[in-house]
Amino acid sequence: MYLGIDLGTSSVKTVLVDDADRIIGSSSVHLTVSRPHPGWSEQDPASWVEGAFGTLDDLARQHSQEMSIVAGIGLSGQMHGATLLDRNDAILRPCMLWNDTRASAECAELERICPSLRSISANAAMPGFTAPKVQWVRRHEPDIFRQIASVLLPKSYVNFALTGDKFEDMSDASGTLWLDVAARDWSDTLLAATGLNRSKVARLVEGSAAAAPLRSDLAARWGMHKPPIVAGGAGDNAASAIGLAAVKPGDAFISLGTSGVIWITTDKLRPNPDSYVHAFCHAVPGSWHQMSVILSAASCLSWWSGVSGIKEASLLAELGEEPWQPSPAIFLPYLSGERTPYNDGTLRGMFANLDPGIDRPAMTRAVLEGVGFALRDCLDAMRADGDQITEASVVGGGSRGRAWIALLAAQLGITLHRVEAGESGAALGAARLARLAVTGAPAASLTGPARLESFAPDTKLSNAMAESRERRPALLPAARTAHG
Repeated sequence: MYLGIDLGTSSVKTVLVDDADRIIGSSSVHLTVSRPHPGWSEQDPASWVEGAFGTLDDLARQHSQEMSIVAGIGLSGQMHGATLLDRNDAILRPCMLWNDTRASAECAELERICPSLRSISANAAMPGFTAPKVQWVRRHEPDIFRQIASVLLPKSYVNFALTGDKFEDMSDASGTLWLDVAARDWSDTLLAATGLNRSKVARLVEGSAAAAPLRSDLAARWGMHKPPIVAGGAGDNAASAIGLAAVKPGDAFISLGTSGVIWITTDKLRPNPDSYVHAFCHAVPGSWHQMSVILSAASCLSWWSGVSGIKEASLLAELGEEPWQPSPAIFLPYLSGERTPYNDGTLRGMFANLDPGIDRPAMTRAVLEGVGFALRDCLDAMRADGDQITEASVVGGGSRGRAWIALLAAQLGITLHRVEAGESGAALGAARLARLAVTGAPAASLTGPARLESFAPDTKLSNAMAESRERRPALLPAARTAHG
C-alpha cells in the first residue's frame, strides 16, 4: 500500500492506493488563502501540516488494515512558495504563494545583478518564483530576513513535519530560480544573488528516490507496522505527469486546476525563457519538461461562482453538454496577473463588450472561453520554440466538464482526452513515486490511465473562436492600467 498526498492551494488531498494503483480510499481538507493586499497571496504553513495529518487520521480510521501495511508515502505540492524558518524551525511569516505577484521589482533587480540567471536557471525571473519573494523580504522585511535559517517549499515543509528531515526534489526545486536545472544541483551564484547559501536550502533528491523514513511516532499514530519510506516527491504538475505516465519525450497534458498548465516531457533541457515558458527538471532522473502556465484557470470559474452566487456545477449545467458558439461577452482571466506569455503581475481580469442582452450563461461562457484563449497563448509560445503538441490528456478539477473540454479542443486546435481519475492525478502521481522509491522500479514501467472520451477540434467552432480571439489583444492596456 502507498499514500499520495497532494498539497494544493485550495485543499490537501490524500489517496491510499494498492500495488496496482487502485485507489482504496481518499480524504481531503479545505485550505484558505489570505489576500491582505492586491497582488498578495499567502497561507499559514501550519495549516498544511494540520490538513495533511487530518487526512491521514481519517484514512487510518476508515482503512486501518490497509494503512497498517503502507510501505511508502509521496507528496505532490503547490510550487514556488517561500516558507521561511528560523534556527529553531519556527515559521517566520505567512508563506507567499505561487500566485503572489508583489515581487515584480525584485525580478528586474535579480536579472540585473545576476546576468547569468537565465542561462543557469533556464528560466526568466517571475514574481511567482521563490527567489524574488525572498528578495522582497530582504528589502521590505529585513528583520525577518536576518532570522532566516531555512527556506522550504510548501511540500518540503510538510515532508519535514513527517520525517524531521529537510529535502527537496528536482522538479519543485526548478521553480525556485536557485537551481542549475541542467546540472540538477543548487547554484551558488543564484543563491548568493538573494543573500543565501546552501546551508539555507534543503538537500536535493530525485522525486522517485527514497528520501527519509516517516517519524516513528507518526507511524504509530496511524497504525503502521513500521515507518514507511517517504519519497522525494514532486511539484504538482510533475506529479500529475507521473500519474499520467507522461515520462516519454513528447508526452503532453493540460491541467485545469487553480492555475492552468500545458506540459510536454523532454529528454533534455530546452530553455525558452524569452517566451516565459518554464524549463524544469522532471521528477524522475534524466528527464526534463517544458511548461506554460496561466495563473488563473478553474479558479476563474470558482470566482465567478462566488460572485454570481451559483454553484459551479449549476453554472455548467446551464450551458448544456454540447459546445456553444462564442459568447458575445469577453472575459480576460488575469485575476492574479499572468505568466506565459506576458510575465506581467499588473494584469487583472475584466469583462468587456457587455450589453443588456448578456445573461448569466453568456457570462459563464465568456469565463471559460477566456481561460481557453489564455491557454492558446501558452500553446503558441511553446510552438514557436518547436514543440509539436497534437494531442493531450486533461487533468484537474476542470476536467469534469465535457463541454469545456470540447470548447478547449476547438480553441487549441488539438485533440484532448478525458482520463480516468483525472481529478486525482497529482495525488496518484505522488503515490506512484512512493512505489518507485520502495521498489526501485524505473519510471518506464508506469502505464497511463484509461481514456474515457476524446474530443477532436470542431472546425466550425474553431473558426468562430478564431474571430472571437482577435478582439482580445486590444483590451490588454486597459487590463494593465486599471490595476497597474
